[in-house]
Amino acid sequence: MYLNFQIEAKCSRTAARTGRFTTSHGEVKTPAFMPIGTQGTVKATSQQELKDIGFDIMLGNTYHLYLRPGHEVIARAGGLHGFINWDRPILTDSGGYQVFSLERLRVIGDDGVMFKSYIDGSEHLFTPERAMEIQRNLGGDIVMAFDECAPYPCDYEHAETAMRRTHLWAERCKAAQSSDQALFGIVQGGVYQDLREESARAISGMDFDGVAIGGVSVGEGKELMFRVVRWTAPLLPEEKPRYLMGVGTPEDILDAVECGIDMFDCVLPTRLGRNGSLYTTYGRINIKNNRFIEDFGPADPECECWACRNYSAAYLRHLYKCEEILSSRLATYHNLYFYEKLMEGIRQAIRLDRLPEFRKEFLAKYRKHRASVHDEDSRIEPLGRDRPEKQDNEERNP
Repeated sequence: MYLNFQIEAKCSRTAARTGRFTTSHGEVKTPAFMPIGTQGTVKATSQQELKDIGFDIMLGNTYHLYLRPGHEVIARAGGLHGFINWDRPILTDSGGYQVFSLERLRVIGDDGVMFKSYIDGSEHLFTPERAMEIQRNLGGDIVMAFDECAPYPCDYEHAETAMRRTHLWAERCKAAQSSDQALFGIVQGGVYQDLREESARAISGMDFDGVAIGGVSVGEGKELMFRVVRWTAPLLPEEKPRYLMGVGTPEDILDAVECGIDMFDCVLPTRLGRNGSLYTTYGRINIKNNRFIEDFGPADPECECWACRNYSAAYLRHLYKCEEILSSRLATYHNLYFYEKLMEGIRQAIRLDRLPEFRKEFLAKYRKHRASVHDEDSRIEPLGRDRPEKQDNEERNP
């Protein structure tokens, strides 16, 4: 399957680019952030809300969906699109990350990985061919090659072994690829420059539909992570989408876009939202703090999401303190909206060739970390019907 990736504009002072690719379920504008729907749902959010925010694509987890409800069940429902009622593109991971994250529940060999289910302890063998079969049944538009993500820290020999195994598995996944799914290869190599460069050249040479940088954001810290990105990204095919797996914060995304990365996924906006942490124009806040007890303005006075347009910071704090489900829903919606608006701003800045200025302006506000995100005027700004609202089409199509 050819994604028909088109680069529409480039930044003259960085490696950033903006464009789009097309799948049978629609178009994805890049740079893009993909919300993570691990078990067929982005936690605390409906698929319709993801559409309303403006997301073009979401991610599903092969390992978890394989265990429950099972890829055969999902196939009989018409694939993941039909099962979850999502008519836009889907990317499914291969289960390779669980090689890293479920260390106590797996055994790795050259043929594949033997997992123990975290649900009932039953054993399951994932091979490259099995990972491709499951992803074929899930029916994602983009599927990922099965890889081995080496932990951090690990010695050179361990990282090299995992990288070479990843290359062998990539070839086997390529041989098992379905003609109606785009397949991305994954670069590994730990934090070792020569391994990263070797892996980037090897995976790029296999003619995948896109290339991902894996094995980052696994505990190595930001400085090392961006060394890996800077070593790797310039070696990836210019004409194909580049995906930085598991990243990241707003600052991380801005830095990675400047390195030429096109696609991102991360649990942070949803996980932090469920735990009372909100991304705002003026930095991340903990809505449970006492300073919000009588803060009757929106959590982010510059945000146009329906949570900020209709509910106060004081009300959000109250919901969290009462352990109300609505607290997670409102905060998650807000954080996802924040991320999508960040991506829209990045794309527009690249088109106007002013990404460095956009980055500086965004971070000047975001890093202020003031005692409160509101001034006196915003505290008394009316909410609900008295507050001006954008039309739905303006919100989705800036």
